[in-house]
Amino acid sequence: MPHAVVLGAGVIGLSTALHLQSQSPYSITLLARDFPLPSETIDAVSQINFTSPWGGAHNRLVPPTNPTEEREHAMSLRTFTHMKTLHSQNPGEAGITFMKGVEYLEAPGPAYKELNDEKAKSLGMEGFRLLRKEEYPDERVTWGCEYDTWCVNPMVFCSFLLRRFVYLGGKVVRREVRDPVEIFGMRDLGEVDVVVNCSGNGFGDEKVFITRGQTCLVANACPVTVTRQNADGSWTFCVPRNFQGGTIIGGTKEPNNWDPNPSPEVRAGLLKKFAATYPCILDSHGGGFQVIKDIVGRRPTRKGGMRLEREQLSNGKSIVHAYGLGGRGYELSWGVAEGVAELLPKPTTRTSKL
Repeated sequence: MPHAVVLGAGVIGLSTALHLQSQSPYSITLLARDFPLPSETIDAVSQINFTSPWGGAHNRLVPPTNPTEEREHAMSLRTFTHMKTLHSQNPGEAGITFMKGVEYLEAPGPAYKELNDEKAKSLGMEGFRLLRKEEYPDERVTWGCEYDTWCVNPMVFCSFLLRRFVYLGGKVVRREVRDPVEIFGMRDLGEVDVVVNCSGNGFGDEKVFITRGQTCLVANACPVTVTRQNADGSWTFCVPRNFQGGTIIGGTKEPNNWDPNPSPEVRAGLLKKFAATYPCILDSHGGGFQVIKDIVGRRPTRKGGMRLEREQLSNGKSIVHAYGLGGRGYELSWGVAEGVAELLPKPTTRTSKL
């Protein structure tokens, strides 16, 4: 049987490994330096580059305006469908919650202004409704909507995917590599035909850069996901994690900022802005926030969008690259996994199934 090694155990690596396990002719090994753990036990400093535990982990409406965005939108719809299936089959185990997503925009672009029931339906958005002006939080908001969406508790969800992969016969190896090519020479893995690079690391790709994000995890519950686009280009949002995981309040996007230390001033600003946007989040905690922790993460981002392509090596082996999604790893994950499956080379006679 042909053998593929998936490099990286973040949400993209886990989704890809599980999808290939059931939808490809390859046996699958998952190899990574970091694996899912309860977020309470993860060292926020030493594992700052393991992005998935710190993600907001939800799906938000992004009307496509160019070919790259159209490709990503199609992936988000496939992910939405897959999340529905996982949730229905494992409602109390997978860490997925379906709820309303609310959008408030101060400076909406043409793609948002054109949205109506018919357009939203054509985009595959379920439960879409334009908000009335009296539903806006303040006069600076000029456009708003709600729609059906999902969010996940990252560590419940990622641990669920890892357990499912192992239960179905997948092999897991903890290893750090400096280049995907190394994996072909690891004798303990046996013959490796393909490496799937889901590490988030471009390994020399000049288009890759990190985007620092600071958010705050609070104990306050929220019944919806909320995203607000501010006129200055910043964002105010919340993503409920549920499953006793609190709510993420965010957030910042800071390209090429490697500072691992959270700023108390930034936290105060994030909480103040969100409380003004959605004040009922304070109701369950006496009119304030119960802060659990500040979070700083590094999102691997790529100029021009994700890299999803196959690289053919001179020795006849292949590397399929799937990285550089920025902050959209969760919402595009199953679409990316399907894309990887389409890129795998057909097995040779030596490795074909009996």
